[in-house]
Amino acid sequence: MSNHGDAAVHHVHRDDAGAKMGMWLFLFTEILLFGGMFLVYAVYRYQYQEQFHIAGMELNTGIGTLNTIVLLTSSLTVAMSIAALQKGNKFLSLLLLYATQIFALIFMVNKYFEWSSKISHGIFPGSPELLSKPNGQILFFGLYYVMTGLHGLHVIIGMIVIAVVIGFIHKDMITRDDYVKLENTGLYWHLVDLIWIFLFPLFYLIQ
Repeated sequence: MSNHGDAAVHHVHRDDAGAKMGMWLFLFTEILLFGGMFLVYAVYRYQYQEQFHIAGMELNTGIGTLNTIVLLTSSLTVAMSIAALQKGNKFLSLLLLYATQIFALIFMVNKYFEWSSKISHGIFPGSPELLSKPNGQILFFGLYYVMTGLHGLHVIIGMIVIAVVIGFIHKDMITRDDYVKLENTGLYWHLVDLIWIFLFPLFYLIQ
């Protein structure tokens, strides 16, 4: 019996290692995607320094700062959720994941109002108002919408994944002995936060 038990444990460890490796490879492709965008931003920022500075003054630094604090806090709650589950505290782990969802929702609501404000002022890709501005400002807002929009999509995907993980924990499909899915979800969420840490100064602190 012990041999069968040992074999099962080794099989689970191999599966966990494979899942973690797969997640790291996925995260690497995400880094390449956003890394390419950051490179494009850097090139245009160098070419149109003054215009990027003027365009950056249109953004609300207060909202950007609030969203940064919100996302950083959500990263903390995810990390604490993993630690709680490892210690066998299922209730606390779930509570912290629900808190993460609330922070993510606050982030998206803030982003919605920010985008709505810009769009209501006629500043959106292809708008006459934006096209009347110099090329540097057009490029700034083009990059702003693409990069923050793609990041927002990643936040939404993260919220869906966290919701699924919450369901798994409720059904004891993720436990203190088998929490790799929660750990991988945490890694993805940390990446989402890390990307925002780069986006925030590039767009909001350029003034």
